Amino acid sequence: ADICGSGYEIVLHDISKPEASVIAIRNGHITGREVGSPITDLALKILMQKDYVNKEFITNYDGRGPKNKVFSSSTYFIKNDEGELIGMICVNNDLSDITAFKVSFEGLMRRFEYNKDEANLVYEENLDTPLISIANSIISSTIGAMNIPASRMSVEEKIEIVQQLNNEGIFLMKGAVTDVAKQLDISETTVYRYLNKK
Repeated sequence: ADICGSGYEIVLHDISKPEASVIAIRNGHITGREVGSPITDLALKILMQKDYVNKEFITNYDGRGPKNKVFSSSTYFIKNDEGELIGMICVNNDLSDITAFKVSFEGLMRRFEYNKDEANLVYEENLDTPLISIANSIISSTIGAMNIPASRMSVEEKIEIVQQLNNEGIFLMKGAVTDVAKQLDISETTVYRYLNKK
């Protein structure tokens, strides 16, 4: 109990007296049980079906408690030298806070599910880069997509790049004409001429 914390109820059962099997308990406030409380329905089932014979423990099963509390529970079998069951240590992890947090978190995340239709997936935005760097990046990637050095491009290919950059709004940014001219190895006047071609 000290290792796991106050959200875990640890119970020691003496199965020789089912009507008052709890002989030690920590964090009993979770279920309201105390020393002298009876054995649970699952423990009785384990006794009747002798599930303990070929197992040392069962872990992470669902438990239910008062006020609709939900638990992740585990039971460890205590046997004598003959393999007979004499006791059990039960660990009940109260998931109430986690469940409440999950519901709250899922509600919060639903706030961000709007406007996620297919038509809007084509839009993307960079909020962490200065405008000049964005312009240079777009120019470089557009030219690089041709997989041809600027010095070997045809006039038609350069016109295509200039018009593509124009469609992306690059020339709305100050200095873009100069940058494009440098990267395409043409004059600024030529950039303007290419922009006027239809």
